[in-house]
Amino acid sequence: MASPNVIVIMTDDQGYGEFSCHGNPVVETPHIDRLAAGSVRLTDFHVAPMCTPTRGQLMTGLDAFRNGAVNVSSGRTLMRPELKTIADVFRSAGYRTGIFGKWHLGDNYPFRPEDRGFDEAVWFRSSHINSTPDHWDNDYFDDTYIHNGQPERYSGYCTDVFFNQASQWIGSEDSDKPFFAYIALNAAHWPWFVPDHYRQPIRDSLANHPEITKKLNANQIESLVSFLAMGTSIDDNVGKLDSFLTDHALLDNTIVVFLTDNGSTMGKDYFNAGMRGSKTQLWEGGHRVPCFVRWPAGNLAMGEIDELSQVQDLLPTLAELAGITNVPAHLDGQSLAAIMRGQPSTLGDRKLVINYSRMPQFKVEYTDQNPSVPHRDGAGVLWKNWRLLENRELYDVAADPHQDHDVAADNPDVVRELSTHLDDWWNGVKRDALAVQRVVIGSDAENPAMLTACEWLDVFVDQQIQIRRGVQKNGVWHLSVAQAGTYDVELRRWPRESKLRLDQGCRRTVVTDGVFVPGKVLPITQGRIRLGKHTFPIQPAAEDGLSIQFTADLLAGETELETWMLDDAGQEICGAYYVYVKRR
Repeated sequence: MASPNVIVIMTDDQGYGEFSCHGNPVVETPHIDRLAAGSVRLTDFHVAPMCTPTRGQLMTGLDAFRNGAVNVSSGRTLMRPELKTIADVFRSAGYRTGIFGKWHLGDNYPFRPEDRGFDEAVWFRSSHINSTPDHWDNDYFDDTYIHNGQPERYSGYCTDVFFNQASQWIGSEDSDKPFFAYIALNAAHWPWFVPDHYRQPIRDSLANHPEITKKLNANQIESLVSFLAMGTSIDDNVGKLDSFLTDHALLDNTIVVFLTDNGSTMGKDYFNAGMRGSKTQLWEGGHRVPCFVRWPAGNLAMGEIDELSQVQDLLPTLAELAGITNVPAHLDGQSLAAIMRGQPSTLGDRKLVINYSRMPQFKVEYTDQNPSVPHRDGAGVLWKNWRLLENRELYDVAADPHQDHDVAADNPDVVRELSTHLDDWWNGVKRDALAVQRVVIGSDAENPAMLTACEWLDVFVDQQIQIRRGVQKNGVWHLSVAQAGTYDVELRRWPRESKLRLDQGCRRTVVTDGVFVPGKVLPITQGRIRLGKHTFPIQPAAEDGLSIQFTADLLAGETELETWMLDDAGQEICGAYYVYVKRR
């Protein structure tokens, strides 16, 4: 049999309970249900409670604290550039590789998808559409995304675009080669924009469930309607993809994997499949998600598998199913191929560690330091039916699936076993977890480079709404200079494509399915920078008022960049949210 094709579909912010095959009382997801019915279904499958760590784990087969992508922003999304990705693995085996949608593992060289094994890349920067680095005022409809390194505008709704681009690429050139396609959606991530015709069926369904709506205010109900409508759009596109595969005689020999990137953002408000917690939390509802694997020609043992498994397992599993042996050594994930084929488990007595750094504004109990700095005790340790959370609370999810009762005091031996495992694990990963990954400037691969406040280390500025509001924050970029030379450094409050001046606000903007708030005026008239140990003299705004310009002679190697946007009196207002750096 020819090598199987592979499609991995990952949705954003949907949890285990968002699908009718898992008992959802409000929505019907017939196409995803049909996919599940023909799949191996992993019922004790875990990801990270936030999206970047999950995506890095999928790409590398390694724990987040080992691969470097530990947070959704704050300079800690960057996956160690020397690591091989699942795209590298499949490309080295003769596959063509493509990504369509959300990457969220670095916006600059050498971290972009086109730097990490993907031949074809249609993607947007950072965590969500309308994030700080994303094309200005993208709103899910007729947006500008990055296509193989260049901005390109696409007509249509984002979910439709990403599925359509994947299908066009699958059916295009080099059709004699097998393909690996990663369809990584931004839906159903906030902002909850969706074609309006998907909403009314959800409203009608909610009307039949007063036990849900009585707990929510009007705004929460509308948010839930839009969130679930985005899920219906996803389901429609899964159905269209299956029709495309059938029409092109690809269905039987294509492995399709469907999963979500973390627990639900909305499940706790209406239906959470009996679990406690949500996205960003260590409760089961934050990280136990669906994972369906379908391969009609692969003789897989369809049905439920309750082995403890994780997203890191997918790289070695898919490689083994595809007959690829050139897989990186010493992965944290283990192949599930044998179990999926109905053979006895070879996983052993597994203990899994879920750990990720929190956003700087989070309030946590395990440390009094900035929670974006990786910490041992931010972890959940999973073993059989046991869950040790933050190295202090223990839950038995077999007896107490909602995790209402901390039984640590009653099970000191289990706590000791899992705490010892956590210590050993932390000692093995802490060096990588605490290492700062650096964006490269001055490389021929990306020159000029746009740096954004999203990469300020341990500072959270990752939403265009924050830019509009003019958040008074500052931070430091950790950089590596690729080549010695003369560099132009251009400070901006707004991105270039906005064409807004430093001291200019912006109007309230009505977009296809919502409104963007007006942009605050900041009295920026001058600025200064620090590169490494050298602080440059204050420079006035350029004549056109759009930027503040500096020139610097830099040596190759590691450096730091810090910026200050100043008023007439020389008082700091904020850092430059956008900096364009070009080697001459």
